[in-house]
Amino acid sequence: MKIVCRLGVPPSQRGSYTAQSCPDIFELSDGNFAVIGADATEQLEDLLPPDASRADYERIVIVSRETLLRAKRDIPDC
Repeated sequence: MKIVCRLGVPPSQRGSYTAQSCPDIFELSDGNFAVIGADATEQLEDLLPPDASRADYERIVIVSRETLLRAKRDIPDC
């Protein structure tokens, strides 16, 4: 598996001067997506709706609204 491309703009174009510890979204060579975000599993797990759950190996992450909105144009429709 490899990172194919970033969705949206680099952190430096979203106001990060160091480009470190910033949320990011990447498309992978297998068609999946990888997300870098703040781990909020402990804070949000008990607040999930009844029809949502996560496996032990999954984490709930937060990405900023700006990160996701800037990535929107790069998210495939199909």
